[in-house]
Amino acid sequence: MFNASMNELPRALQHLLAREADAHTPAVAELPRRAFLKLGAASGFALGVFPLLAQAQGASAVPAALKPTQMPGAFVAIAADGTVTVTVNRLEFGQGVQTALPMILAEELDADWSKVRSQLGTNDGAYADPMFGMHLTGGSNSIKHSFTQYRELGARARAMLVQAAAVRWGVDAASLRTEAGAVIGAGGKRAGYGELAQAAMALPVPASVTLKDPKQFRLIGRPTTRLDAAAKSSGRQDFGIDVRRPGQLTAVIARPPVFGAKLKSVDDAAARAVKGVKAVLRVPLDRGAEGVAVIADGYWPAKTAREALKLDWDSSAVEKVDSARQLAQYRSLAGQPGAKHFDADMAPLANAPKKIDAEFVFPYLAHAPMEPLNCTVELNEQGATLWVGSQMPGLDGMAAARTLDLKPEQVKVLVQSAGGGFGRRAVPSSDYLVEACTIAKAAQAAGLRAPIRTLWSREDDIKGGYYRPMHLHRAQIGFDASGQVLAWDHVIVGQSILAGSPFEPMMVKNGIDITAVEGMRAPYTVPMRLTVHHPKLNVPVLWWRSVGSTHTAFVMETLIDQIARETQQDPVAYRMKLMGSGHPRHRAALQLAVDRSGYGKKTLAAGRAWGVAVHESFDSVVAYVVEASVKDGRPVLHQATAGVHCNLAVNPRTVEAQVQGAALMGLGMCLPGAAITFKDGVVEQQNFGDYTVARVTDMPAISVHLVPSAEPPTGMGEPGLPALAPAFANAISRLTGKALRELPFKLA
Repeated sequence: MFNASMNELPRALQHLLAREADAHTPAVAELPRRAFLKLGAASGFALGVFPLLAQAQGASAVPAALKPTQMPGAFVAIAADGTVTVTVNRLEFGQGVQTALPMILAEELDADWSKVRSQLGTNDGAYADPMFGMHLTGGSNSIKHSFTQYRELGARARAMLVQAAAVRWGVDAASLRTEAGAVIGAGGKRAGYGELAQAAMALPVPASVTLKDPKQFRLIGRPTTRLDAAAKSSGRQDFGIDVRRPGQLTAVIARPPVFGAKLKSVDDAAARAVKGVKAVLRVPLDRGAEGVAVIADGYWPAKTAREALKLDWDSSAVEKVDSARQLAQYRSLAGQPGAKHFDADMAPLANAPKKIDAEFVFPYLAHAPMEPLNCTVELNEQGATLWVGSQMPGLDGMAAARTLDLKPEQVKVLVQSAGGGFGRRAVPSSDYLVEACTIAKAAQAAGLRAPIRTLWSREDDIKGGYYRPMHLHRAQIGFDASGQVLAWDHVIVGQSILAGSPFEPMMVKNGIDITAVEGMRAPYTVPMRLTVHHPKLNVPVLWWRSVGSTHTAFVMETLIDQIARETQQDPVAYRMKLMGSGHPRHRAALQLAVDRSGYGKKTLAAGRAWGVAVHESFDSVVAYVVEASVKDGRPVLHQATAGVHCNLAVNPRTVEAQVQGAALMGLGMCLPGAAITFKDGVVEQQNFGDYTVARVTDMPAISVHLVPSAEPPTGMGEPGLPALAPAFANAISRLTGKALRELPFKLA
């Protein structure tokens, strides 16, 4: 993102920078392809044989006992000098898989960690999620689903290297051991992996292997600096936006102000006159809309030309969502019968001695990653190559093939590091890739035979849709003086993110999108009736980091806290009581946060209060104990202590970083301006000046503590987010006596 070419900048700035340019910038060295060891080639597996389709895993080219996801050939490359390059089957966009997955493989390989490198994969079938059978980085599943996979890949590669050494020395493989990238035999014999690689390549891949006892781990569980840390902290890391191909052009799109609108007329004379502009093309866009693509020799001329377009839009055939009207519609729906998810007896509600009647409102949220959406497409006689930071390269590759009238095997998706995403780079419609391919195809038809990078601006990104849906919750709770919940009647209203997607048949049951209700009720044993409404509106929606838990955790944890306050009970003790004897991971995470924070023991500064919340998402539990205050009418978060139960932490340093980042993002939901709103179908926000994201200056002092465990790891990309906002809200409510029912916070 930092080494943009000169023609991306305004002309005057280009001239200024040219005078200051350093002519001695060192070139980046690349490892020659021939240095890589393709383990398993003798067994019939070759990289690229299974593009896109996880179904191809049963093809005859792979030994019957193994799938492509189990073959080390696609994942391990060993150079003559012993350097081990591990290919990662996920997108790296800040969550640390480009280090954690190599750690897992290197552990079983017994590699020398100082010589381990990593690279991202492609849409080849080998890189599909081994449990889902499709390419996916999402749901905090990367480590959870590939832990055993990468252990076995490393163990298979190690076994082949040991066998190669046994053949060389004429000894039994069982007499040999491995250590730090070498096979060691009796009498001081030693052979590095690099010198054994070629012979190992000719050996069969073992169908089964014995994995280490976790007590033998020397890498897994050890805090480890990320392999990409130096590049990212120094600005040398390349992202999808940094791709540069010979002759590459840049495209930007003029999009309609209302989703789905079409063009009445286009006056592009002024745009075509901008220096550097190569073409102005009318193109179809996502969701039936139309737009105009401007293709130029850099971003700046393309953007300048786009601003010069004179466009007349027709939005008469599409709904124009208005936030005020939408809220009224949701309130009306909440009073009507809906699809039932839980169904408990509500008779005790009428005569309950204590009651809470609450309504919660959560706005649309944009993903707003630091790197806006982009995709580079290069067409040739063989097909197409895409460079893109994709969370679903298999699905995206197939969408590209359909758009370009190619066979799936003719499309290669080279996954690039991404500067954030939070779900926006995993779109079932593949919207931004389809648009990039549409432009590349139209440009070729217009005589432009060049790689084309389609680039979104920050404004395009924030106004471009696929938001976390707006939700309304309504709860009526009856309870007694001891805090026993007698009846809990709950309604959720919000768009389904899965309706119309390939996931709908699996994840929409009885008309209820399960992502909208995840996190409701558990871990508390309360009699709840939960009904759901999924209205359809002309706003594209999508998962957002921690998905349904972004709103359900807030509702559950603030209501539970309110019951504790109204019955004069300690909020920690009350939660523990409601959990009963079950939910040991929740109890352990919460107790750890309590113990490490000093809750109940240390005296807080004047004007501060404690806030507590605990929530499970993606099979991991995170509890927060926070200290907060209200200053000049504004809530301030001072300190956050996290207790985390994610089972075995492969890289504790990464877990800590994920919780810190998720906490800041969760805090961002609370800040004024953290909302996407609509007026007559038009998104009212467009950049960070009017759409708030949390900044480092908002970050509280935070400490992260892990519950020790040797159980297989669970997800950590998202679970650190949900509990932060309710913990913060609970602290503020204890100070003000007012329950917070809306995000972002409104104290007045």
